[in-house]
Amino acid sequence: MQLNSPLARYTETIEGKVQCVLCPHRCLLEEGKVGICRVRRNEGGRMRIPFYGVLSSVAVDPIEKKPLYHFYPGSTIFSVGFYGCNFRCPFCQNYTISQHTEEAALRTSPSSLVREALRAGSFGIAYTYSEPLVHFEYVMDTAKEAREAGLKNVLVSNGYLNPEPTEELLPFLDAANIDLKAWNEEFYRREIKGSLEPVLEFIRRASKRIHLEVTTLVIPGVNDDPDEIEEAARFLASLDRKIPYHLTCYFPRYKYSVRPTREEDLDPLIERARKHLDFVYAGNTGGGNVTLCPSCGQEVIRRIGYFTRVVGGKNGRCSRCGEAIYIE
Repeated sequence: MQLNSPLARYTETIEGKVQCVLCPHRCLLEEGKVGICRVRRNEGGRMRIPFYGVLSSVAVDPIEKKPLYHFYPGSTIFSVGFYGCNFRCPFCQNYTISQHTEEAALRTSPSSLVREALRAGSFGIAYTYSEPLVHFEYVMDTAKEAREAGLKNVLVSNGYLNPEPTEELLPFLDAANIDLKAWNEEFYRREIKGSLEPVLEFIRRASKRIHLEVTTLVIPGVNDDPDEIEEAARFLASLDRKIPYHLTCYFPRYKYSVRPTREEDLDPLIERARKHLDFVYAGNTGGGNVTLCPSCGQEVIRRIGYFTRVVGGKNGRCSRCGEAIYIE
């Protein structure tokens, strides 16, 4: 695919306008207008991708930073970020890239990106930092080439994608961490300018196909209702009680000045979530997180910051009792 503003996929033409049907927003765009994502544009009556191959950042990160605690623990992964997002979170922790675009940035082809990942000695590529799914075509093209090169594909996303592109993407993914903003439809509509159910549907589909972990950024007095956190955990457990669930501390960013989340704020929420899930973790705390066998209690994975060691597991099972630990 050409790098200079290629055609977008998942579009329809309605009365001279172009409708994007990639995500549930289904933006209907007049000539020259961009969607809520800021990166898909009606140019001459056709949907174009002017930011194809435009990356906001490239780094080699600990896999735990995604966060993925049960997928290649202790490894590092080649990570790429983009511009734009199809949500409008006023508390966004990465708003400098999610709520802005930069057309002058360097463009990188999928082939070049895969070569860089291989040169870095990484086991895979993580599509992360802002919202990779609004760059669906680039992620798909890169994921296919990465798969052919023997690399794993990891997605860190809000999961706001329609079912058809979801089904096209999942066969090329190996793992994902999906950001579940809250267990509250009104919160999604009011604060994020989206809706909850499409995210839950993405999680349902992903849970059957790939390694899945889920994160909720906990904001004091905003989305920290213990009953809602427990409902989210109950939903995940209905899919698989071994899905790791990360409850992470918020820090004031962008338009929000709510006080930062304290580690002790997470404790009762983690306790509620653990009624239903085997693996619940506190995130953004600066401390460590230990994975214990849910059957016998043996320490399986020890983490101090981003230093990780598997100390009591083998082949995805507890070395003492043989319980499955959901480690890839």
